[in-house]
Amino acid sequence: GAGGEVGRSCVHMSFKGRTVLFDCGIHPAYSGMAALPYFDEIDPSAIDVLLVTHFHLDHAASLPYFLEKVGHHVVTLTCGGGRCCYAVWCLNLLCSALLCFCLQTTFKGRVFMTHATKAIYRLLLSDYVKVSKVSVEDMLFDEQDIIRSMDKIEVIDFHQTLEVNGIRFWCYTAGHVLGAAMFMVDIAGVRILYTGDYSREEDRHLKAAEVPQFSPDICIIESTYGVQQHQPRHVREKRFTDAIHNTVSQGGRVLIPAYALGRAQELLLILDEYWSNHPELHKIPIYYASPLAKKCMAVYQTYINSMNERIRNQFAQSNPFHFKHIEPLNNIDNFHDVGPSVVMASPGSLQSGLSRQLFDKWCTDKKNACVISGFAVEGSLVKTIINEPREVTLANGLTAPLHMQIFYISFSAHADFPQTSGFLDELRPPNII
Repeated sequence: GAGGEVGRSCVHMSFKGRTVLFDCGIHPAYSGMAALPYFDEIDPSAIDVLLVTHFHLDHAASLPYFLEKVGHHVVTLTCGGGRCCYAVWCLNLLCSALLCFCLQTTFKGRVFMTHATKAIYRLLLSDYVKVSKVSVEDMLFDEQDIIRSMDKIEVIDFHQTLEVNGIRFWCYTAGHVLGAAMFMVDIAGVRILYTGDYSREEDRHLKAAEVPQFSPDICIIESTYGVQQHQPRHVREKRFTDAIHNTVSQGGRVLIPAYALGRAQELLLILDEYWSNHPELHKIPIYYASPLAKKCMAVYQTYINSMNERIRNQFAQSNPFHFKHIEPLNNIDNFHDVGPSVVMASPGSLQSGLSRQLFDKWCTDKKNACVISGFAVEGSLVKTIINEPREVTLANGLTAPLHMQIFYISFSAHADFPQTSGFLDELRPPNII
């Protein structure tokens, strides 16, 4: 997965009779089996260890499926019996049999991720199940599958060295999102660094990615932004706050599609600080719209010590995640849409859920705006509206004119070209993938 695309990250590596699987994601723009990595091309029973770098859906959301269902198809039939001729007996069997068709995984290895990733994985995947508008047949897993997967996940601390079947591995801070890790794997003295998604830029709450103290033999590195260069951080923040301020000042509504955890917390810190410095905006509400909003913030507050020095120092005085100007919003039924407002709603792809409901409601009014703050995945509605088409297809299948303003200001915390080239210059690996 994730070869030549963004989504369903899953890297299979074999060396000296040992096998590692890095990440286990889905493609956010697709549903059902089409969203999965190409699991049919690997042998799950041969995998010794599975290392998950962070909690984002494109890196972790096929894990419940992989841990429960990838492998052999098993059919079990129980007969209702009956004394009759063979043909009638067969018909009776078909009608009265209990058909249990289940998938049983053949994976027998071990799974590792950081403490924060495991905690947030649980919440984010529950949110994904709740907001996914797919048929029962296309539902890859349910809440029970997530719970069962939690029992199989082990945690690893940053810089802690573990060994499984002759495979030594440890991890470094990756930036990007809370708990994100880069994994260094050592098999028979050959070292491989898998970065996952990483950022070398410290933001308002996260540390920058570490540079390992020695060069690996092979570096498998993300290249989401290729040769692009990000605007300076202060420029992006000003564009973000200006777009929102100008829209609400003219009576408009602002939708910020974002997943419940990750970039959402970074943007909420920016918004709360900006509102505090602009008293004229205090009567305009900001909502953090997710069924898991309160739980998400509780998890983030648990891992303050994993964040950067700025947040830790601020936390000594007051909790920076106790927002003064932002309210949680659990569902659209509790939303009084009577004037200008700012709503950050999940999911970030606009494929379903609260963000899609609000987009469909607001997209025809030119006073309103949608601020896209993350990477736009091919095939998603977010990617479609960046090109500002005249019309969009609503969730109900009808078309509507797209009049709202679209702003694309990326805070996705992926390395750009200068960060990637600088990282590789410091690391100097002889082999790069």
